[in-house]
Amino acid sequence: MNKKCPNCQLTNFANSKECVRCQSDLREISVVSEDRLQNSFLKSKIFRRAVICAVVCIFTLLAFYLSMIFTSSPVKPAEKEKVAAAIKILDEKGFSKEVFLLNYLTSFRSNDNWLNASTRLENAYAATNFPFEIMTIYPDFFDYPQDDLERAAILLHEAQHLKGADEKEAYEFVWRNRKQLGWTKENYASSSIWRNVRKQTKEFAPNIFVCEGTELGDCTQ
Repeated sequence: MNKKCPNCQLTNFANSKECVRCQSDLREISVVSEDRLQNSFLKSKIFRRAVICAVVCIFTLLAFYLSMIFTSSPVKPAEKEKVAAAIKILDEKGFSKEVFLLNYLTSFRSNDNWLNASTRLENAYAATNFPFEIMTIYPDFFDYPQDDLERAAILLHEAQHLKGADEKEAYEFVWRNRKQLGWTKENYASSSIWRNVRKQTKEFAPNIFVCEGTELGDCTQ
């Protein structure tokens, strides 16, 4: 590296202690330059390591995601239509955030991937893998609901998991917003989905079933 004299702007040799033209002291320039080089080298080294670490993490997550996709199957066309009909109801009822996640970020599968196969609960309607936004739709999702609106209620629950919510938050959200969805006791009291969801909501979110004078102590009535 050459040294440029700050006084007369003459470029001197790297080992020069003073400028050959004006005899200005160049030793301070040498020290500053070496410090800058060392700091620049350290920053560059740290940056490269950070980039490598980030790339490795991204590829690891991608491999994990693809492994779940390749070990499961997509939903069939007829099933996809029912899922789409349920999402349309959510859109009409004003659940725009959930609709965006379901329409644009979610991969719907018809059977368990390798991860779900080891943790699946019995009698589940659907299961969500967060943060990979993979949703497995089980046969019960199509067989037990009375109509598309009840399927919309199930998707509304699963959409909370797509946002990272736990079971308590998901059940409580659906139960508190059931009237906005149009999923009411007057029309669905005899539904097995209604009874199961109410039971599960009381188990996971007992804090909203503490009001006296209401059925089951339901504070949302």
